[in-house]
Amino acid sequence: MEHAIPDPLATGRVGRRVLITGAGGQLGVALREEFPDAPALDRSGWDVTKPAPAGFEPELVLHAAAWTDVDGAESDPEGAVAVNAAGTRNVVALGVPAVYYSTDYVFDGSKREPYVESDEPNPLSAYGRTKLGGEREVREGWIVRSSWLFGATGKNFLRTMLALGREREEVSVVDDQLGSPTYVAHLAAATRELLELPQGIWHVAAEGECTWFEFAGAIFEEAGLDCRVVPITSAELARPAPRPAYSVLRSEHEGAPVLPHWREGLRACLERLI
Repeated sequence: MEHAIPDPLATGRVGRRVLITGAGGQLGVALREEFPDAPALDRSGWDVTKPAPAGFEPELVLHAAAWTDVDGAESDPEGAVAVNAAGTRNVVALGVPAVYYSTDYVFDGSKREPYVESDEPNPLSAYGRTKLGGEREVREGWIVRSSWLFGATGKNFLRTMLALGREREEVSVVDDQLGSPTYVAHLAAATRELLELPQGIWHVAAEGECTWFEFAGAIFEEAGLDCRVVPITSAELARPAPRPAYSVLRSEHEGAPVLPHWREGLRACLERLI
C-alpha cells in the first residue's frame, strides 16, 4: 500500500463502531483495554479462517487474530496461511477499513540500520511469508509492523524468561539477533493515535534496540531474579524457522507514533505481573 493522502472519512476517529479480532491473544487483550467499548472476538467468537459471523456491522476492524507460532509455521505453512493470509481476506471482505498488525519478520535482516516502510520485504520464514501475504490482502486501512511483542498475558519471551528465571540458575539465549522489544499496551495506545493518520504502512515499535540475550538480562535485573544468562548463537539454538539477524523498525513518515523505550515497556509490564 502506498502512503496516502488523509481521507477525512477514513481516519478512524472516535465514535466509529470498532471490532477487535484475536481478543484472546496478548495484543487483543491490550486492544480490549484501550478500546473498552469495542466488541472483541476471540477464536470461539470468530475463527477468521471462516467468513465473518452474521450480525456484525463494524466501521473499523482492529485485526489482531494471527498465527504467531514462528517455528510451527515451518511444519504447517498451510495452517499459517489459512489464518494470516486467508483470515485477513475474510476480514477485508467486511468491506470496511482494517488495522492489520504485521511483523519485523517480513524482512531478511541483511540491513544494518533500521528498516523503514519503503524497504522491500524479503521474509526468511514461512511465518514471515504468511504475514506478508496478509499485508497484501489489505485494501483499505493501516498495516502496522511491529516487533518482538510482549505483554502480561499470553505466550511471549518475557513470560517465558520469568518462568525459567524462577526455576533455573542459568539460561542460554541467542545474542546474534537484534530488534526492539515492544510492549503490547504501548502498541495498543499508539493504535488510537495512528487512526488519526493517513492509511498505509506504518512501522510502530519501541525505541531502542537489543539482542534477545540483552533483553533476558534486563528482565532478570528488573524482576530481581538471580539467573545467569549465557549468550549463544542462532546456529547453536537451531530453531526450525530462520530469524532475521537485524530487524529494528523505524518510521520514515512524518507524525508517526513514537513509543517509549523498550526498557520502559519492560518495567510497565513487570509492574502488572509482579
